[in-house]
Amino acid sequence: MSTAYLTVTLIAVAANGFSGIAALLQMQAIVPGMAKAGVPVSWLRFPIGTMKTAGALGLAAGLAFRPLGVAAAIGLVLFFVCALYTHIRAGDYSPQFYLANGFLALNVAALVLALHENNSSVFAFALS
Repeated sequence: MSTAYLTVTLIAVAANGFSGIAALLQMQAIVPGMAKAGVPVSWLRFPIGTMKTAGALGLAAGLAFRPLGVAAAIGLVLFFVCALYTHIRAGDYSPQFYLANGFLALNVAALVLALHENNSSVFAFALS
Protein backbone atom coordinates (compact mmCIF):
# COMPACT_ATOMS: atom_id res chain seq x y z
CA MET A 1 0.00 0.00 0.00
CA SER A 2 1.56 3.26 -1.11
CA THR A 3 1.94 6.25 1.15
CA ALA A 4 0.08 8.49 -1.33
CA TYR A 5 -2.91 6.15 -1.45
CA LEU A 6 -3.05 5.82 2.34
CA THR A 7 -2.64 9.56 2.95
CA VAL A 8 -5.20 10.73 0.37
CA THR A 9 -7.71 8.08 1.43
CA LEU A 10 -7.40 8.95 5.13
CA ILE A 11 -7.84 12.66 4.34
CA ALA A 12 -10.89 11.81 2.20
CA VAL A 13 -12.32 9.65 5.00
CA ALA A 14 -11.90 12.47 7.51
CA ALA A 15 -13.25 15.20 5.20
CA ASN A 16 -16.25 13.23 3.93
CA GLY A 17 -16.96 11.87 7.40
CA PHE A 18 -16.94 15.34 8.95
CA SER A 19 -19.09 16.73 6.15
CA GLY A 20 -21.53 13.82 6.42
CA ILE A 21 -21.86 14.16 10.18
CA ALA A 22 -22.30 17.94 9.84
CA ALA A 23 -25.16 17.30 7.42
CA LEU A 24 -26.70 14.62 9.64
CA LEU A 25 -26.62 17.05 12.58
CA GLN A 26 -27.92 19.86 10.34
CA MET A 27 -25.18 22.23 11.49
CA GLN A 28 -26.34 25.80 11.06
CA ALA A 29 -23.19 26.79 9.14
CA ILE A 30 -24.22 24.72 6.12
CA VAL A 31 -27.93 25.53 6.03
CA PRO A 32 -27.65 28.95 4.25
CA GLY A 33 -25.51 27.49 1.46
CA MET A 34 -27.96 24.66 0.93
CA ALA A 35 -30.82 27.15 0.77
CA LYS A 36 -28.96 29.19 -1.87
CA ALA A 37 -28.57 26.03 -3.95
CA GLY A 38 -32.27 25.23 -3.54
CA VAL A 39 -31.68 22.11 -1.44
CA PRO A 40 -34.39 21.47 1.18
CA VAL A 41 -33.14 21.27 4.77
CA SER A 42 -34.98 17.96 5.08
CA TRP A 43 -32.47 16.46 2.62
CA LEU A 44 -29.53 17.10 4.94
CA ARG A 45 -30.06 13.90 6.93
CA PHE A 46 -31.17 11.75 4.03
CA PRO A 47 -29.85 11.54 1.38
CA ILE A 48 -26.97 14.02 1.78
CA GLY A 49 -25.59 13.22 5.23
CA THR A 50 -26.26 9.52 4.90
CA MET A 51 -24.50 9.26 1.53
CA LYS A 52 -21.43 11.25 2.60
CA THR A 53 -21.07 9.26 5.82
CA ALA A 54 -21.56 5.93 4.03
CA GLY A 55 -18.99 7.00 1.45
CA ALA A 56 -16.46 7.82 4.17
CA LEU A 57 -17.06 4.46 5.83
CA GLY A 58 -16.70 2.74 2.45
CA LEU A 59 -13.39 4.48 1.79
CA ALA A 60 -12.15 3.39 5.21
CA ALA A 61 -13.26 -0.20 4.60
CA GLY A 62 -11.54 -0.02 1.22
CA LEU A 63 -8.20 0.12 2.97
CA ALA A 64 -8.80 -3.53 3.87
CA PHE A 65 -10.93 -4.59 0.88
CA ARG A 66 -10.02 -2.42 -2.10
CA PRO A 67 -13.11 -3.05 -4.31
CA LEU A 68 -15.29 -1.54 -1.58
CA GLY A 69 -13.08 1.54 -1.49
CA VAL A 70 -13.25 1.89 -5.26
CA ALA A 71 -17.05 1.62 -5.17
CA ALA A 72 -17.25 4.21 -2.37
CA ALA A 73 -14.94 6.59 -4.23
CA ILE A 74 -17.04 6.25 -7.40
CA GLY A 75 -20.17 6.99 -5.38
CA LEU A 76 -18.61 10.07 -3.78
CA VAL A 77 -17.35 11.37 -7.13
CA LEU A 78 -20.85 11.01 -8.58
CA PHE A 79 -22.34 12.65 -5.48
CA PHE A 80 -20.11 15.72 -5.81
CA VAL A 81 -20.63 15.98 -9.58
CA CYS A 82 -24.36 16.16 -8.82
CA ALA A 83 -23.73 18.66 -6.01
CA LEU A 84 -21.79 20.92 -8.37
CA TYR A 85 -24.52 20.61 -10.98
CA THR A 86 -27.07 21.65 -8.36
CA HIS A 87 -25.05 24.71 -7.38
CA ILE A 88 -24.44 25.72 -11.01
CA ARG A 89 -28.07 25.25 -11.95
CA ALA A 90 -29.12 27.46 -9.02
CA GLY A 91 -26.50 30.07 -9.93
CA ASP A 92 -24.93 29.63 -6.50
CA TYR A 93 -21.20 30.28 -6.44
CA SER A 94 -20.95 30.65 -2.68
CA PRO A 95 -18.07 29.17 -0.67
CA GLN A 96 -19.93 25.85 -0.52
CA PHE A 97 -19.70 25.61 -4.32
CA TYR A 98 -15.91 25.91 -4.14
CA LEU A 99 -15.77 23.51 -1.21
CA ALA A 100 -17.69 20.96 -3.31
CA ASN A 101 -15.04 21.40 -6.02
CA GLY A 102 -12.38 20.55 -3.43
CA PHE A 103 -14.30 17.49 -2.28
CA LEU A 104 -14.69 16.37 -5.89
CA ALA A 105 -10.94 16.71 -6.52
CA LEU A 106 -10.13 14.87 -3.29
CA ASN A 107 -12.47 11.99 -4.09
CA VAL A 108 -11.22 11.77 -7.68
CA ALA A 109 -7.68 11.51 -6.29
CA ALA A 110 -8.75 8.77 -3.87
CA LEU A 111 -10.41 6.89 -6.74
CA VAL A 112 -7.42 7.19 -9.07
CA LEU A 113 -5.01 6.05 -6.36
CA ALA A 114 -7.27 3.15 -5.36
CA LEU A 115 -7.46 2.03 -8.99
CA HIS A 116 -3.70 2.40 -9.34
CA GLU A 117 -3.13 0.37 -6.18
CA ASN A 118 -5.51 -2.28 -7.44
CA ASN A 119 -3.76 -2.50 -10.82
CA SER A 120 -0.31 -2.50 -9.22
CA SER A 121 -1.19 -5.42 -6.99
CA VAL A 122 -2.74 -7.32 -9.90
CA PHE A 123 0.38 -6.78 -12.03
CA ALA A 124 2.70 -7.70 -9.16
CA PHE A 125 0.74 -10.92 -8.59
CA ALA A 126 0.72 -11.74 -12.31
CA LEU A 127 4.47 -11.19 -12.66
CA SER A 128 5.42 -13.32 -9.66
